[in-house]
Amino acid sequence: MLILTSTSPEETMEIGGILSQCLLPGDLVNLGGTLGAGKTLFVKGVGQGLGIDPGVVTSPTFSIINEYEGTKFPLYHFDLYRLESDLDLEQVGFEDYFYGSGITVVEWGDLFTHYLPQDRLDICLKSSAPNERTLSIVGHGERGRQVEEKLRGLFPCTF
Repeated sequence: MLILTSTSPEETMEIGGILSQCLLPGDLVNLGGTLGAGKTLFVKGVGQGLGIDPGVVTSPTFSIINEYEGTKFPLYHFDLYRLESDLDLEQVGFEDYFYGSGITVVEWGDLFTHYLPQDRLDICLKSSAPNERTLSIVGHGERGRQVEEKLRGLFPCTF
């Protein structure tokens, strides 16, 4: 497990941008944390790292998924908070995205863990002070562990 600390919204975005350097098409990042923990802000950073204007990255709470065309790869941003059943997720066509040709970031994926790929990166954002966030990062499967290790190399000491 890799633990990082962000002391500002800008640092949270910066960590997301650094993570984007480690990601390849087909990778999935599962974001957890309470409401207001900074999940969407983190996705803005990932998007920026992929060449997407962070100003256009918004929470897909009501649309369930937002698709962004980056200069490197497409970004698929899911928010599963409002889904109530497996059928709701299936009707969104999640498999086309979770196993597709872009990078997928899922907020509230823990509500449907049984549908998440085995190879993924789980990141839990936890508020530890008004502007401070602790990010706990765990890679699952071979690819998830590779991404975690690559990210660890980019953060030789805590952020």
